[in-house]
Amino acid sequence: MLATGAAGGMLASQTLLPLPYMLGSLIATALLSAFLGRRFPTGYKFPQNIRLIFLAVIGVMIGAQVSPELGALLPAMAVSFAALTLFVALAHAGNYAIFHHIGGYDKPTAFYSGTPGGLMESIAMGEEAGADIAILTMQQFLRIILVISLLPIGLSVWLGAPVGSAGGMTLARADVDLSQLPVVVAVGALGLAVGRWLRLPAGQLTGPLFVAGAVSLSGLVPLDMPQWLINDAQIVIGAGLGMRFGGLKGRALLRGLGLGLASVGFMMTLAVPLVLLVQRITGAAFDTLLVSFAPGGVTEMALIALSLQANPALVTAHHIYRIILTVIGMSVIARLQKRGNQL
Repeated sequence: MLATGAAGGMLASQTLLPLPYMLGSLIATALLSAFLGRRFPTGYKFPQNIRLIFLAVIGVMIGAQVSPELGALLPAMAVSFAALTLFVALAHAGNYAIFHHIGGYDKPTAFYSGTPGGLMESIAMGEEAGADIAILTMQQFLRIILVISLLPIGLSVWLGAPVGSAGGMTLARADVDLSQLPVVVAVGALGLAVGRWLRLPAGQLTGPLFVAGAVSLSGLVPLDMPQWLINDAQIVIGAGLGMRFGGLKGRALLRGLGLGLASVGFMMTLAVPLVLLVQRITGAAFDTLLVSFAPGGVTEMALIALSLQANPALVTAHHIYRIILTVIGMSVIARLQKRGNQL
């Protein structure tokens, strides 16, 4: 599975595909699962512990971008966070209508398919609520894939040059030697423990991110990571995600793709007026704010921010806030629904 993902990632790296190692790996393993899945061992699943380790690598990479200069941006972030709160509520409500009334999904599946963040939390809570896990997983992954694919393409056309990973941007350094790895491993392990202890949303990513951010702010040790490690992390994560598409074929996948495009189109259309309002109040750049509101992958959005000469930590902060807000909203509504059923 990993060899297939690596081959797909290396092939995609020769194209302008954003996040090529992750998306190439995802596409290759999804095709393998779809056509040869019946030959897998009974009950085989991609080992989550392996995926957990490399999610922590991505979290450390993003957290290492935190700098003291980020504090000066807090006033502007307060305004954009308020707008982002409204965005999350409206996006979830609109997505629910798209998946339930247009797509015909049952209520639990539509509700958890429509969350604008918190992928793993949505899947876990959706399974508990009786949602169709195959469809829910497909729609959540399509949200991320469509945003991290279409937004960079749109910005590239607008700016006249590739952005994000397609433009050669990276949060890693190519000349880092192996002496840095023990520090990265220690920060990642501590971050995983913190994320689990505090029960952070997407804790396998956000825990290492917060710990790495604190270490970076302290200036005690550098957190430089080699590019090969980031590429390996993308391959592993992509392979784990690609396997989830194995049970979906034909008409269900096409319908999911159409609904995914409708959902992403709705959310981006909703984001534009809110971004324009925040821009008018704060004076922040439109393209940076749009990337901060886009409900896609944290890593690629941070890479696009680098293309725009924006602070990737600022963009990441908005995405972490979106995830936290979405998970809190899901939890509250789920508890209210349970209480209503009991009454």
